[in-house]
Amino acid sequence: MDQIIIKKLTMQYDSYPVVCDVSFTIKQGEYVCIIGENGAGKSTMLKGILGLKPIKSGAISINMPKDKKAIGYMPQQTDIQRDFPASVYEVVLSGCLCNKKFISFYNKTDKQRALDSLDKLGIMNLRHKSYRNLSGGQQQRVLLARALASNPGLLALDEPLTGLDPAASLEFYSMLRKINKEQGITILMTSHDIHSAMSQSDKILHLSHKLEFFGTPEEYLKNDISKKFVR
Repeated sequence: MDQIIIKKLTMQYDSYPVVCDVSFTIKQGEYVCIIGENGAGKSTMLKGILGLKPIKSGAISINMPKDKKAIGYMPQQTDIQRDFPASVYEVVLSGCLCNKKFISFYNKTDKQRALDSLDKLGIMNLRHKSYRNLSGGQQQRVLLARALASNPGLLALDEPLTGLDPAASLEFYSMLRKINKEQGITILMTSHDIHSAMSQSDKILHLSHKLEFFGTPEEYLKNDISKKFVR
């Protein structure tokens, strides 16, 4: 199934074009990394796809599986968010809010999903700890568990590895690949880590305001655009 269909997408800030006439299609279950230089429009396009930023023109279509209608989203963390005074369990449980049209109490299903997400990512032992006291790698695991608590059919991650050391980054990539393969969840992620993106993802989308490349990592290596970025 074609899950994300983008046709001639254009986005801008004031009169400055940020994303220009971009078209591509992502199939259900694919793991796609969006790469490119700073200011290339990666995060802007991701937010446009999620409906968090307005588009100037074009069309965005997202088709979700019948049993997984939610989109799990991991935005870039701010310093204030890293210092958020809540328990790990409370942070993960809040991921269930995206399934609710109105603010309401959490039910048994929500609470069990939160616990299941903690267990799947191996951080059940952290559930009573304060989120603000965790390491950067632990916080990212918690935020991934939060995104999974909504039972998503799509995970959208915006530079989730910023500030992580190489070991923590590799571990995070491995977790994403496991989730992708075992649960069949489509993953769309922006990243500056080109080498890890190449080794872990099914498709590479290289953006420089316009679409420079979209295809497999093997095809990307054969494309001239890769020569400036892959060494």
